[in-house]
Amino acid sequence: MNTIVIYKSKYGATKKYAEWIAEALSCEMVEAKNVKASDLLKYDTIIYGGGLYAEVINGVSLITKNFEELKKKNLIVFSTAITPLSYREYYDTYVIKKNFKPEMLEHIKIFNFMGKMLTDELSLVHKAALKSLKKIMMAKENPTELERLLVNLCDYNDDECDRESANVLINYVKNLK
Repeated sequence: MNTIVIYKSKYGATKKYAEWIAEALSCEMVEAKNVKASDLLKYDTIIYGGGLYAEVINGVSLITKNFEELKKKNLIVFSTAITPLSYREYYDTYVIKKNFKPEMLEHIKIFNFMGKMLTDELSLVHKAALKSLKKIMMAKENPTELERLLVNLCDYNDDECDRESANVLINYVKNLK
């Protein structure tokens, strides 16, 4: 099976997973900025990875905007984020709705992995966005559990990338026919 891993990484977590996946599958890995949709037509399996920013998978439009041409391929998308994976509502509702049309979900297998956020690495824009988000969420009179989590995540400073967690995606690809 002809497979490619494409990624868009801002702070390195997604790139790390892309490297691990490409190495395990012995396949090509390309940064999203260096690939066009037409380049993907020669592959049977297309794996796309991007970090989550305000529920949007960074650069996933490469897949979604070209979905009609790619939908007969084995399409796999993974995201990296600091939101704990136990918050399935966040991933299964917010992330899915913001990134994919319902008909796409029949053709795209989605995985989520823990990423990293190291305060010293953040751009000034991201630092300002986090500060604003925290202020907005803290001002809410009756915040939801997810909103309280967002406040806590604004102060997150850790790297939780985990090579072993990528095995679920790797095994899924290895079992494709």
